[in-house]
Amino acid sequence: MSTTQSERLRELLEPLVSSQGLDLEEIAVESVGRKRVLRVVVDSDDGADLDAVADVSRALSAKLDETDAMGAGEYTLEVGTPGAERALTEHRHYVRAVDRLVKFQLTEGGGEVVARILTVDDDGMDLEVPGVKGRKATARRLAFGDIDKARVQVEFNRKDKQGEQDMQQDEQDEQDMTEEEEA
Repeated sequence: MSTTQSERLRELLEPLVSSQGLDLEEIAVESVGRKRVLRVVVDSDDGADLDAVADVSRALSAKLDETDAMGAGEYTLEVGTPGAERALTEHRHYVRAVDRLVKFQLTEGGGEVVARILTVDDDGMDLEVPGVKGRKATARRLAFGDIDKARVQVEFNRKDKQGEQDMQQDEQDEQDMTEEEEA
């Protein structure tokens, strides 16, 4: 895809995506045989649910149909959200990844760090580096300038604080219901 087409598509679609309360994260046009696929990735601070993605997809489709931004020929429009292991490239991505486990590739031979993002500010972030072999987790400050690449990691067995609070609240609710039934 030429830069001019990418810029034209971004200029055309970004205001429409923003009007739906979402951020336009990525645009890619790929050729698959004779067909072309326009992939649009959207997100927001609160995430984008299926209804929001469907709404923005319909709006983008209508806008593209009334312009020649994709040129002549057929194409398929695919609108979605970033994957679970998304790359973090913008400040807002780090803010959205607070409390998530992230793998950082550091600049200038700094190696690799896997840590949980605790807070994010304009200069960088505070991390919690998990302890190894029974050791306690350690705190670390990481500046944005020290990061070459960062990617969210998928966690399957995490016992998060919110999940524990939800379970405790469920147990309390059950206990309250039992007490009410007995009264």
